[in-house]
Amino acid sequence: MSEKKHILLCVTGGIAVFKAAALTSKLTQDGYQVKVVMTESAREFVTPLTFQALSREVVYENTFYEPDPSSIAHIDIADWADLVVIAPATANIIGKLAHGLADDMVSTTLLASTAPVMIAPAMNVHMYAHPAVTRNMAALKEMGCEFIEPDEGYLACGYSGKGRMAEPEDLHAMIDHHFIRRANPQWHGLKVLVTAGPTQEKVDPVRFVSNRSSGKMGFAIAEEAAARGADVTLIAGPVGLPDPHGVKRVDVTSAAEMYEQVHQYYGSQDVVIKAAAVSDYRPANVAEQKVKKSDDGWTLPLEQTADILQSLGAAKKGQYLVGFAAESEHIEYYAKKKLREKGLDLIAANSIVAEGSGFDGDTNALMLYDRVGNEVEIRLTAKRAAAKQLLDAVQVRMGAEK
Repeated sequence: MSEKKHILLCVTGGIAVFKAAALTSKLTQDGYQVKVVMTESAREFVTPLTFQALSREVVYENTFYEPDPSSIAHIDIADWADLVVIAPATANIIGKLAHGLADDMVSTTLLASTAPVMIAPAMNVHMYAHPAVTRNMAALKEMGCEFIEPDEGYLACGYSGKGRMAEPEDLHAMIDHHFIRRANPQWHGLKVLVTAGPTQEKVDPVRFVSNRSSGKMGFAIAEEAAARGADVTLIAGPVGLPDPHGVKRVDVTSAAEMYEQVHQYYGSQDVVIKAAAVSDYRPANVAEQKVKKSDDGWTLPLEQTADILQSLGAAKKGQYLVGFAAESEHIEYYAKKKLREKGLDLIAANSIVAEGSGFDGDTNALMLYDRVGNEVEIRLTAKRAAAKQLLDAVQVRMGAEK
């Protein structure tokens, strides 16, 4: 992170306090500056020393402890914060904040802060569903607080249901998204369609024709676009990747299914980024039963699949269309040819034989070519970082065309 953002983490009393400690560690490692405020109840579960060690900052716990006569602690840290995160947020603190109560260090600091507030509830399933808690959460949403929905599962009280605080990884992602979104207002409300992964073309009940695409690049693009505030739909081939945060995911298997789903969404989109490695060929005939091994060998007739990218270029009505070219040789020539012939606005080309930029890895290197002859090099980097640079390039070019 180029600039350290200030996170004020308000920790209240619940068993999920241990997750707040993990979150503090993750945020600090990621370059955030974290200061922690604890309630008396929170200190029954984890000591302030734990958070002090993880954040490398003083932990605030007593409203009346004012070692610096030139300042008032709860005002200073409230003014210092770029974002306030309440995690875990008990029913008690949600009620206090909704009604403007201030009787401890956490609640007084919350009322003194003008920073955005993110709330991660953690409580018993029946408490979470109680009408009073529901009303309090609704009131806080009207005030502009952002809630991170709790998960469902086994609860410490022995019940199973909704009330588990979101995992530290999910909270970390939401915090990242908050700052990315604020830094990229141009993407707010844009409709973005991304395709990712391979397709599988059925040969018989157990075999298929496919490729080695992992979908990681497309998923990284979808998550980065969503983090910027776009309304993102991800059409994914068969991959074992978790859903990106804030993204609508549509799963498909074959090229024909991909074609159908892409065209279903295409007309309403502002930006379309087709990162999927769609099979160019499929078996001309699909065997109903498993084809048995034979000494005579096996010839598998293939036929072309529909060219999705070309069909999108032909049907384009204002969408900014981005394609990918994964090549083993003559990369620039083939990429520019594809850019022209398929009516693209931008193409991202990469070598599938260069170390670190082929299929299934966590890194990529891209060359971007646009329709007016500009080129941008994205050097070998993590795919999420490459996605950021790609969307930056799209943003610049879309702005220039308006």
